Amino acid sequence: MSKAVRIHATGGPAVMRWEDHDPGAPEPGEVRLHQEAVGLNYIDIYHRTGLYPLPALPAVLGLEGAGVVESVGADVSEFKPGDRVAYAGIPPGAYAQDRCIPAHRLVRLPDSIETRQAAGMMLRGMTARYLLHGCYPVKAGDRILIHAAAGGVGSIVCQWASHLGAEVIGTVGSAEKAALAKKNGCHHPILYGDVDFAEQVNAVTGGRGVNVVYDSVGKATFMKSLDCLKPMGTMVSFGQASGAVSSLDIGVLAAKGSLFLTRPSLMTYTAKRADLLAHARDLFNVVENGAVTISIGQTYRLEDAARAHQDLEERKTTGSTVLIT
Repeated sequence: MSKAVRIHATGGPAVMRWEDHDPGAPEPGEVRLHQEAVGLNYIDIYHRTGLYPLPALPAVLGLEGAGVVESVGADVSEFKPGDRVAYAGIPPGAYAQDRCIPAHRLVRLPDSIETRQAAGMMLRGMTARYLLHGCYPVKAGDRILIHAAAGGVGSIVCQWASHLGAEVIGTVGSAEKAALAKKNGCHHPILYGDVDFAEQVNAVTGGRGVNVVYDSVGKATFMKSLDCLKPMGTMVSFGQASGAVSSLDIGVLAAKGSLFLTRPSLMTYTAKRADLLAHARDLFNVVENGAVTISIGQTYRLEDAARAHQDLEERKTTGSTVLIT
């Protein structure tokens, strides 16, 4: 019997259960997929805790995985059994050895991309793609600030932005993570626990500020992130690892320099299949040409997903985390 990690109630890591799971045959428009690896993302924690409510409980967590097509339902012509595929985004259900998923959410993997690598890059990599090309079109000469620069998304953003010719400033939590961020193309790693990061950004930029801030930390960094922007700069708030951002008087955006603010999601940027394929294509291109290296910082067995969640919440991880089925 196939197994999955399922939650019956929201809460801490202890609510995750390793249970029998039969996804059944694929419905019309679906593919049954045997998963070889699953990506761990912070949004999984939001779903587990109920911060981002799931459609119903019990539920299988997870929004990212890669594996091999076992069978296809009626009306599926783009894929066949044996195809290597990957996905990122809704519907949830990735924490499973086998699952059914709408075919239009899958992308075919190039031969050069390994399955574990794919599971560690699809959500983070396509997030990096919309951050750098959608929310704000980063170009040579721009200055950017990326929080959690040694994390899964941050490590990809640093490499990709540096490849585009941007000057990259990043916050990290330790000297080890600073060294990792620098290796990944972050020109100015800042240990946020040792200094005021806004003051440091001001010093690095000569008081001019950055073109764009990418902030997945949320409550702890949001207001000071606004102080890092140049006039008419762009604030991209795409997560809240430290907690939700408090209510904002939008007049603050005017007072701090006619700033732009966006709260994007990968689901919106890849809702249309053409956009999904474009995000995946651009990601595969930068990985295949060596501009971006996907670092799998740690792996866990899928059945040990609760421990993986705890390590992620305690900031013990670097790069991408992959759960092996």
